[in-house]
Amino acid sequence: MMLSRHTSSALLSSPVCFHFSFPFFARTRRKRQRYVEKNGRCNVQHGNMRETYRYLTDIFTTLVDLNWRCSLFVFVMAYAVTWLFFGAIWYLIAYCRGDLDHLEDETWTPCVNNVNGFISAFLFSIETETTIGYGHRVITDQCPVGTMLLLLQAILGSMVNAFMVGCMFVKISQPNKRAETLVFSKHAVISLRDDKLCLMFRVGDLRSSHIVGANMRAKLIKSKQTQEGEFIPLDQTDISVGFETGDDRLFLVSPLVISHEIDSCSAFWDMSQAQLEKEDFEIVVILEGMVEATGMTCQARSSYLAEEVLWGHRFSPMMSLAEGFFDVDYGAFHHTFEVDTPSCSARELSLAAARLDAHLYWSISSRLDEEPTLANQAAKQPDSGSANSKGGEPTFIVGEMTDIQEQSGPGELNGSVTTDQSESEA
Repeated sequence: MMLSRHTSSALLSSPVCFHFSFPFFARTRRKRQRYVEKNGRCNVQHGNMRETYRYLTDIFTTLVDLNWRCSLFVFVMAYAVTWLFFGAIWYLIAYCRGDLDHLEDETWTPCVNNVNGFISAFLFSIETETTIGYGHRVITDQCPVGTMLLLLQAILGSMVNAFMVGCMFVKISQPNKRAETLVFSKHAVISLRDDKLCLMFRVGDLRSSHIVGANMRAKLIKSKQTQEGEFIPLDQTDISVGFETGDDRLFLVSPLVISHEIDSCSAFWDMSQAQLEKEDFEIVVILEGMVEATGMTCQARSSYLAEEVLWGHRFSPMMSLAEGFFDVDYGAFHHTFEVDTPSCSARELSLAAARLDAHLYWSISSRLDEEPTLANQAAKQPDSGSANSKGGEPTFIVGEMTDIQEQSGPGELNGSVTTDQSESEA
């Protein structure tokens, strides 16, 4: 519910919701193991997998997912093995045909000219597969088996080139490094925004080339036990960051503060400042979008543990107007400052506001009921009313209205009238 300025100021001074301004104390609870690291890496390892053959069915993705050291090793070995394999076959053909026994015989026509050993056969294999063609070692027309092997090596060599070059190109052009320039604030904060408790964090893009169609999501990772007794160690709950209103679709030209309104549908509805100190959860934030330069989809991730959520803080402003442009100071990207914030939960804040509004309503109504109404005054003094109806000055009505305004105040009178009108409309 929306609170007026008078109501919110009264709540801040109320004994029900008050804010502690002392520094944060050391927490004695065990440090939580992160589900997602601050750099976005998921801290999950898969073990005891028996269906490893599935990796071979999607060998292209498997090679792309390898780290650079393994990728370069596979790249080198793919070419080296094929060259050695076909080089050994060329040497075997020369050996079986007797070409190695007739090296000095000019009347003998070998399968491949100038192949006098395994090294020369290996070099001919490299020249054939890479289509270098130095012209010193060439195949002759007297070797049908060599002709078939030449065709086979040319075809397989083209396939190896296409496969390995494709893997390296996809790996180089992956947008993972683009996520390194998408930054999240080190801490999340909880404070009032438009008289409502909100969970907020900041996100920014360091590059001049923008993320097209940027979309923000957030998940709450927390252990849960169902009513049937089932324990879910890493239960995921959606945290609304504007999906219903479209605020989750970002125009990420300058750093933005992403806000989650803590309402009755929020997982933090019953969480107060004291309870936050004891909670054990993790908030995973995910930013997705398309890289403007390459057109590929990029995803950046980060997370906030319970001790990284600051209650009663707000992010420092970092944008200023310069001559002809807006200047963004990324030095203040992670800075926060303390503000007056109720220490109670959003539920208690809402109940306190409702009680305060009800107290104001009944106090105004009870004071007005103590005053005689205009109709009762007119009924008690019919002569004065008849005299006034005949053309006399209505001094009595004006005087009574003045007395009521002086005793109850203009604000209370207006409040009672508005309340009566709203009740009649309801």
